[in-house]
Amino acid sequence: MIITRQKNFEDILCSIENGPVFLIGCSECATVCHTGGEEEVLAIKKEFEKKNIKVSGWVILDPACHFLNDKRLLKNHKNEINQAEKILVLACGNGVQTVSEIIDTADVISGIDTLFLGEIKRLGDFQKRCSLCGDCILDLFGGLCPISRCPKEMLNGPCGGSIDGKCEISTDLDCIWDIIYSQLKKKGQLDRLKEIKKPKDWSKSTEQRRIL
Repeated sequence: MIITRQKNFEDILCSIENGPVFLIGCSECATVCHTGGEEEVLAIKKEFEKKNIKVSGWVILDPACHFLNDKRLLKNHKNEINQAEKILVLACGNGVQTVSEIIDTADVISGIDTLFLGEIKRLGDFQKRCSLCGDCILDLFGGLCPISRCPKEMLNGPCGGSIDGKCEISTDLDCIWDIIYSQLKKKGQLDRLKEIKKPKDWSKSTEQRRIL
């Protein structure tokens, strides 16, 4: 799940200027995060109209990151899109870029910030689980990722600043190394922690395109 948060409305207004604007949401991740589903699109439409900014139309893409599906859905709104000077996309960065590749007649504006690939613990509680680094090392740490779940991205044990299992950077965060230690201890695999891990190969995160 791509976790997002909606930008400050005043910042969105600065980007939209006087419009007119066409609104685009996403049926999947942004809907679950309550940042770009139908409810949020209609809410922001109402706010624009209060500011006398014309909204030429809106659509919820299914999902926003599906290029061919987007082309098909947006084709049905061609006239509304042509009336707009701005296209506000309430979808993750991938969705915004997909829309930008399709619509070149107006400025495409991102209405939400993309945060991370995360897990839904409960309604409104999202936790980062993956940094999409292209070089998965979960098997080395009992199925847990210190790159995405440690603010310092430590690969060879805790930094020494955690207290009572909590991260020194934020006490709202559990120290992932405390969790990794507990998991490996349960499995009788603490010897894994004796092996010094080599620096992460970040070159694998630069892969731009792959056909599977």
